[in-house]
Amino acid sequence: MAGHWINDLSNTPKYKQLSSAIIEEIELGNILAGDALPSVNQLIIKYNISRDTVVKAYDLLKDQGVIEAVRGKGFYVCNTSFRPKAKVFLLFNKLSAHKKIIYDAFTATLGQEVQIDFFIYNNDLNYFKKLLDTHGQEHYSHLVIIPHFQEGSEYAHEILAQLPKEKLIFLDKKPDVYFADCACVYQDFENDLYQALIQVLDHLSNYQRLKIIFPHYSYHPQEILSGFSRFCDEFAFEHQLINDPGAADIQEGDVFITLMEDDLVSLIKSIKRTTMKVGKDVGIISYNETPLKEVLLDGITVISTDFKALGERAAQFILTNEKSQIANPFNLILRNSL
Repeated sequence: MAGHWINDLSNTPKYKQLSSAIIEEIELGNILAGDALPSVNQLIIKYNISRDTVVKAYDLLKDQGVIEAVRGKGFYVCNTSFRPKAKVFLLFNKLSAHKKIIYDAFTATLGQEVQIDFFIYNNDLNYFKKLLDTHGQEHYSHLVIIPHFQEGSEYAHEILAQLPKEKLIFLDKKPDVYFADCACVYQDFENDLYQALIQVLDHLSNYQRLKIIFPHYSYHPQEILSGFSRFCDEFAFEHQLINDPGAADIQEGDVFITLMEDDLVSLIKSIKRTTMKVGKDVGIISYNETPLKEVLLDGITVISTDFKALGERAAQFILTNEKSQIANPFNLILRNSL
């Protein structure tokens, strides 16, 4: 019973993994009402886990009314009529300050009763596939995925199409039409950037050129560039796409849009080697809000989706079994860098 469910890589405590595994065995009919469960010592030896882990798992099941302790005999299943609980396979493309906001909002909204196995694939398509293959996604009630890849994104559909659609929830990036009936909370990357730049059109008019730093190795969607070009063409801004952050030519009258945190740091260092002042001679707009950007250089202007809302809405999809696709709120925070 339950051997492969105790996952050392999962952020879910082992006692919750064990209790969830027992509940699943009951749901599958492998354990029936009145059946005896293994003793504490048997589970310790079989799965190499601590006594405290087993005791806490059984205590949780007792509190939920699933099992009962019979003095001198052990633990028995006393209730098989309960609503199955969600078990979530949560797969993020990377770790970052704003991804933590998504995670915290997602887990807080779901509550402690839901088991969440959390994995990072570092924008690597091969590792993404390996995680899905290794961890037996068929055992999860929901597969929650942020699909951003450094390379090979054209092959992502083939991998995702093998997954059960009814379990899929996409975050951040809207999937192709094949997944139109899957739940999704997404950023409208082209329109979000276009509308954000319109909000600061008066400020941008104080500058001559708009430059976006978009490295070849970036995992960010190309729709961002479409929104950038659309705005610049419509409002007659001279503009430039910079693929090599190290080769950015900084001139008075430039406004830089950065997507990657490392590129923002490199840009600020380069500007500091000149006599130009950020917010006066040169402007900066950065993607994705973090607490540091509120204080860096007396405030960096930020365009950012609402990461807290994204995590909360994804969790609500699980709690309500809703299958809609919705655009996540997008905000611009004007600060002294523009």
